[in-house]
Amino acid sequence: MLDGGELDVLTGDYLAELTMLILGRDRLKDPATGYAKTFLRQLEPVLGTALQRRVKLVTNAGGLNPAGLADAIRQLAARLGLDASVAHVEGDDVIARAAEFDVRQPLTANAYLGAFGIAECLTAGADIVVTGRVTDASLVVGPGIARFGWTRADLDALAGATVAGHVLECGAQATGGNFAFFTELPDGGRRPGFPIAELHPDGSAVITKHPGTGGAVTVETVTAQLLYEIAAPAYPGPDVVADFASIRLTPDGPDRVRIDGVRGGPPPDTLKVGVNALGGFRNAMTFVLCGLDIEAKAALVRAQLEDALGPDGLEFALARTDHPDAGDEPAASALLTVHVRDADPKRAGRTFSQAAVELALASYPGLALTAPPGDATPFGIFTSFAVPQDSVPHVAVLPDGTRRPVNAPQPQKMVISPKNQDASASGFFGQTVKAPLGRLFGARSGDKGGDANIGVWAREERAYAWLRTELTTERLKQLLPEAAPLDVERYELPNLNAVNFVIHGILGEGVAASTRFDPQGKALGEWLRSRVVDLPEEFLA
Repeated sequence: MLDGGELDVLTGDYLAELTMLILGRDRLKDPATGYAKTFLRQLEPVLGTALQRRVKLVTNAGGLNPAGLADAIRQLAARLGLDASVAHVEGDDVIARAAEFDVRQPLTANAYLGAFGIAECLTAGADIVVTGRVTDASLVVGPGIARFGWTRADLDALAGATVAGHVLECGAQATGGNFAFFTELPDGGRRPGFPIAELHPDGSAVITKHPGTGGAVTVETVTAQLLYEIAAPAYPGPDVVADFASIRLTPDGPDRVRIDGVRGGPPPDTLKVGVNALGGFRNAMTFVLCGLDIEAKAALVRAQLEDALGPDGLEFALARTDHPDAGDEPAASALLTVHVRDADPKRAGRTFSQAAVELALASYPGLALTAPPGDATPFGIFTSFAVPQDSVPHVAVLPDGTRRPVNAPQPQKMVISPKNQDASASGFFGQTVKAPLGRLFGARSGDKGGDANIGVWAREERAYAWLRTELTTERLKQLLPEAAPLDVERYELPNLNAVNFVIHGILGEGVAASTRFDPQGKALGEWLRSRVVDLPEEFLA
């Protein structure tokens, strides 16, 4: 990014719910850590280039210890003989208030701060700004505030920058990474470049990438990222509520997409607090079941392991990957994965995995395991809470050490979008043929705590008319039976030719605790696209 073309600010998003758990475990071992050490390794060879070209660096790699990472950057700069002005933002760590959250064994508790602390640091002349837990979009909104002088009253501009930040936050996902139609990309999706937002004073932006880099920036690649890990069209942040139903996307030349029209509303008077707690220990063993009587073989393993260990904490997942009369052994085999979760590391560790291995000569014919016995690993549980904005100290620590408090926004009324917008009647689309949903529609899915979202978009407006009337909540539950017993919310985004579903509880107690085959819900969208439905024949011609 530094060598490929002009930049004013380079952002780095290092945090996720699971990352905070990992950093929390690091901090348990050494209180001086708790930040993403990867950032220092990546910074060392390019720090001189960034300073020479006057490119500001803004990152949330500070994790649980932004002051510690800021000091480490200063030491790195001194070792390299460079003069770097470093500032950081703190106040998000509220672990001292853990008793308020009624969580057993809390490991981390962090409020999602906004962008105005970042702006204070940049305005004070920082070359590098390190934060702890801020919203991902704040890494882009903060530089916009510093450059254009936005105030808390500039809600539309803040909302537009929030949308641009959401597009950039997952890197190459906006330029063809994880894209439903990756085979259509110029390089087949082999090495997509990183996205760039050209931000304007009114909050509008053009998404692009450096010349000569792979992937593509199109209305569809941007749409895919906009639908990632969202819920209602009213997208709440600590500084503004961005109305995703107002987003306008238009082509602006090769590998350029303009985002404008975004409307903003006042932010909520609360901040989200993400809490990671230690949930115990877990382990897994996978049995290969080949040939005939797959269900009976799986039932035998279950009975034997429950006899040996007791049923508590055991989960069995049978993947029927086998095919009848297969021409090779892998195609003739199914996989039975057995998970165990327990407060006792011994029971979840060798006691469990050795019990699985000891079945090798005393169970079903052809027993094989995919891995040797192993020890248990700790897992975490993620929950989120809301606390008043003005109860969390948001502090910008400037390069000279000055501590500048950032005031919370004044409380205002916030409008929330309606839920469960199911269409009431089907349209008439003529003759239909059976085909995978993905022949006409793209999808992107992801995790939010124990929930997952699936955003589905149509490739043209006529197909969207079919999508919004036919893909109801009930139809989604039929296509994805795992969602059938769960609470599902549905939202329409006609400006993006899309509908968005939020499936509550499908990931259990969060990514770090989930035992699903796809624990982060990243492939839910592709599963949905693979389902065969009755599609209008006219669209497939």
